[in-house]
Amino acid sequence: MKILESMQKASKILATYTSPFIIAIAILTFFFPSLFAWVSGYRQTAILGLIMLSMGMTLTTQDFKILASRPTDILIGTVAQYTIMPCIAWSLCKIFHLDEALAIGIILVGCCPGGVSSNIMSYLCKGDVAFSIGMTTVSTILAPFVTPLLVLLLANKTVNVDAVGMFLNILIVTIIPILNGFLLNYKFGSSKSFPSIQSIMPGFGVICLACIVGGVISSVHGYLVDNGIMLFLWTFCVVFCHNSLGYVIGYMAGQLFHFGKAQNRTISIEVGMQNAGLATNLSTNFFMATLPLAVVPCAISCVWHSISGTLLAAFFMWREKRGSSPVK
Repeated sequence: MKILESMQKASKILATYTSPFIIAIAILTFFFPSLFAWVSGYRQTAILGLIMLSMGMTLTTQDFKILASRPTDILIGTVAQYTIMPCIAWSLCKIFHLDEALAIGIILVGCCPGGVSSNIMSYLCKGDVAFSIGMTTVSTILAPFVTPLLVLLLANKTVNVDAVGMFLNILIVTIIPILNGFLLNYKFGSSKSFPSIQSIMPGFGVICLACIVGGVISSVHGYLVDNGIMLFLWTFCVVFCHNSLGYVIGYMAGQLFHFGKAQNRTISIEVGMQNAGLATNLSTNFFMATLPLAVVPCAISCVWHSISGTLLAAFFMWREKRGSSPVK
C-alpha cells in the first residue's frame, strides 16, 4: 500500500511539473545521448502505444454520450484542428523556405491529432474538459484516415509519402491501445483497485513521453552537433510560430462561432497542442532513413508544446484571478 501511495504522489508531481521534467530529460540526453539510445523502432512504437493506453483508461461511456450530445461543437473543433494547424505548417514551410526534411517534420506535426496532455491543460485553466476530451477523442479516431491524406496532400510534391503504411501505424499506436484502455475501464472501472491504477497513469504517461523525447534526441544527436546551434534555433522559431498561431487562431475560431469563455480556452489549447509524440514516431518510421532531420521539428514540438500549454493555462488562470476575461 505504501508503494502505491508513493507512486500516486510521484505521478501527481510528474503531472504537475511535466514541462521541467521533459526539459531536464532533453538536456540530459543531449549531453549523454546513450541514455535513451534504446528508445527506437518497435520500442518507441510500444511506448507511444502505452501513452495512448493510459489515455483510453480515462474514457468512460459518459464521454461518448457527451460526443453524441454535442455533435456541432465537436465537429467545429475537429474541423478547426485539421485545417488550422496543417495550413499554418504549410505556410511556414514556404515563408521560412524550409528544406525537405524540416518541412516534412513540421507538416507531420500539423497534421496529427490533438495532444494527449491538452485535456489536463483545459482542466487547469477551467476550460470545458468534456469538450476537450471530445475533440481529442474524435481527432484521434480520425487520425488514421485524415493524417496520411493531409501529409500526402501537403508534402507529396517534395517527398514520397507512404499513406497506407502511415494509416496502419496510426491504427496500431493510437486507436487499438485507446480502445483497449476504454474496455479495461468499462470492465474494471467499478472495482476498488482500478481507480488506484488510473491515478498513476498521468505520471506514467509523462515518463513515457520523456522516453520518446530522449530517444529522438539520442537518434538525431549527431545531426544536431554537426549542424550546430543555428539548426536548433531556426527550427525552434518555426515550431514556436506554428504552436503560437495555433493557439491564437484556435481561440479566434471559438469566438467566430460564439463559443463561451471556457470553450474558447479549450479550442485554443486543443488546436495549438498537437500529438507531437505521434509525429515523432511517424517521422522515425517513415522518413528517418532518407530524411533524418525530419524528426527534429517533431522532437522540439514534443518539448515545447508541453511547456507552452502549461504557460497558456497559467495565463488564462491569471486573467481569471484578475477578474477580467479574454472574452469581451
